Amino acid sequence: MSETSEIFEFTLPDGDIPKKQRQRLDQYIASQVEDLSRSRVQSLIYGKMVTLNDCTLTDPARRVKPGDRIIVQVPPAEDLDVQPEDIPLDIVFEDEHLLIVNKPAGMVVHPAPGNTSGTLVNALMHHCGDSLSGIGGVKRPGIVHRIDKDTSGLLVIAKSDQAHQGLSEQFAAHNLTRQYQLIVWGLPAPTSGSIEGNIGRHPVDRKRMAIVSAPAGKHAITHYKTIKPLHAGSASLIECELETGRTHQIRVHMTSIGHPLMGDPVYGKVTKARNSVLSNEAKDFLQNFNRQALHAKTLGFQHPVTGEEIQFSSSLPRDLEELLYLLS
Repeated sequence: MSETSEIFEFTLPDGDIPKKQRQRLDQYIASQVEDLSRSRVQSLIYGKMVTLNDCTLTDPARRVKPGDRIIVQVPPAEDLDVQPEDIPLDIVFEDEHLLIVNKPAGMVVHPAPGNTSGTLVNALMHHCGDSLSGIGGVKRPGIVHRIDKDTSGLLVIAKSDQAHQGLSEQFAAHNLTRQYQLIVWGLPAPTSGSIEGNIGRHPVDRKRMAIVSAPAGKHAITHYKTIKPLHAGSASLIECELETGRTHQIRVHMTSIGHPLMGDPVYGKVTKARNSVLSNEAKDFLQNFNRQALHAKTLGFQHPVTGEEIQFSSSLPRDLEELLYLLS
């Protein structure tokens, strides 16, 4: 074991606990170590950093029982090989624990191979310095959740480990308020409702997500309502509230009911039938509208340190306002 690793050791008290009431290994460890989120514990288990009764485990769902001896090795956080960049940020709120940012469309949230500059993390590292919380064993990215590169709107960033853990728990429990506004093709019928369906990788095109049969994929629920029909029902302004947060959830769910997002290059390409009902100005605009018409408008949650209920809203950006105008 590394000399700089933290070691946590637990022995469960003796007693008679029915099997159905025994905790999962990842749940138990997360409940015992304040600075470890459940997702971080799972990564440690998969990384063979956890032993149970001197045996290395890789199954976070293993149930613990009275008398079990658990040892957790937490390696030191790795430095993120990304350089701070002086990129302007639209900051909606900031205190010593968290930061709310209004992300523009086109900005990648987290660096990836081949895309290590110009991201939100580059900007955050410049703005916050060493104050950002770690995630997944990497220092300073501060990212608790993400929105797609070409989606605009609100993101919360953790600046302290306490905030990071508290926010992660709220996201895992799905008890935040997350509302999005979007422009879709057509007018949904009914005009409001809920869409439910497991979301996973498309069985053929692995770059796409799709609704897949249970138990494949992850359970997902989207609640939607029509705010305003547009252009004689050829399009609609919709508000969606997420009960879960899956990759491409809104885009996949709205497509599944026949109303993909305008501008979506993956799920909502312009067809001749859709294009034929638009004005020439709207057609010209959409030719150069290189992103899905999706905006993370409202974000509400309990402050992970103060306990205060807080909520933030963001107006539609100029490109979506212009699209609305052309469709009115």
